[in-house]
Amino acid sequence: MTTSRKRRPLPASRRNDLLEALRRDDVLRISDLAETLGVAEVTLRRDVVQLAKAGLVRRVHGGVALPEEEVAEPAEETAGQRIGMLVPSAEYYYPTVAEAAKVAAGELGIDVVLRTSSYDAEDELPLLERLVEQGAGALIVTPRMDAPTTQRTVDWLAGTELPVVLLERTATAGPYRTVLESVVTDHALGAEMAVNHLMLLGHRRIGVVLAEHSPTSPHVRRGWVDALGGKAAKVDALVPDARSPDSARALDAVLDSVAATGTTALLVHADNEAMALVQRCEMRGLAVPGDLSVVAYDDQVAHLCTPALTAVRPPLEAIGRAAVRLVADRLADPERPAHRVVINPSLQIRQSTSRPA
Repeated sequence: MTTSRKRRPLPASRRNDLLEALRRDDVLRISDLAETLGVAEVTLRRDVVQLAKAGLVRRVHGGVALPEEEVAEPAEETAGQRIGMLVPSAEYYYPTVAEAAKVAAGELGIDVVLRTSSYDAEDELPLLERLVEQGAGALIVTPRMDAPTTQRTVDWLAGTELPVVLLERTATAGPYRTVLESVVTDHALGAEMAVNHLMLLGHRRIGVVLAEHSPTSPHVRRGWVDALGGKAAKVDALVPDARSPDSARALDAVLDSVAATGTTALLVHADNEAMALVQRCEMRGLAVPGDLSVVAYDDQVAHLCTPALTAVRPPLEAIGRAAVRLVADRLADPERPAHRVVINPSLQIRQSTSRPA
């Protein structure tokens, strides 16, 4: 006689850990969640099936998410509104932000018109003016902060009567330093998290390698300096874009400094530069993480590297949603004080970090 096998209930501790991770990040890849919880992917997939049947999570392509909340009818203040959104890139970092913003706006009955400039844009004001001419009743903007026209753009944003939210940027305008509303990632904290992880592994000489011209690099460096607390660090380098013909030479110079100073770990912004560094290590016979531990900053493609890179992940979906929420709140209450929202990143521990040799 055969007996049917009942699936044993998911251990409460693992279920709670899984749900807590989702509450922090909303959506997670199965591979990342498996690493975070220390569970095999095949086991975790079975767990997700059980939790989905119980209505506690929902399965999405390649991952898992919290259940969708019942969406209320859009408020009168937001229904039919249009947000103009201007970001520097549609290829890296910002597509996830924009997609989350569009979903959050749709729940409020708001349309989002997305436009891109570039990190080298000389003047973004014509793009912003065009968005307003096309009916945008609010703006979410990631302006370039180092262009000759930056202050003129910021002053224009501060002077418009429309709700304006800066995304991953902060700014003030005028003699009284009027604050523009903003949503940013605490990149300095993310760098501190990376350094603290490396120090807990036993590393004491931890360098930093930063992408030239990236607006995120100064914040990452500040967090790195704060986390070291005055301890000796000899490798502090800026490198060109990984696609630049000068990239290999700059990364070799970094590795020369690593060897000369006894540095055992590096924090590298961004992913492409971190992956290029790992490749240079391989060509020079350096093992990652055996000879050098590497933490990437951004986690857009870090998991695709071999070895998979430990990385700091900015909360891309969360900042997109928060920006829309600020717009909606401003539409509902035009007299509310300006809000500046800071959201924490997370550390994804993978195979590129270990105790120093």
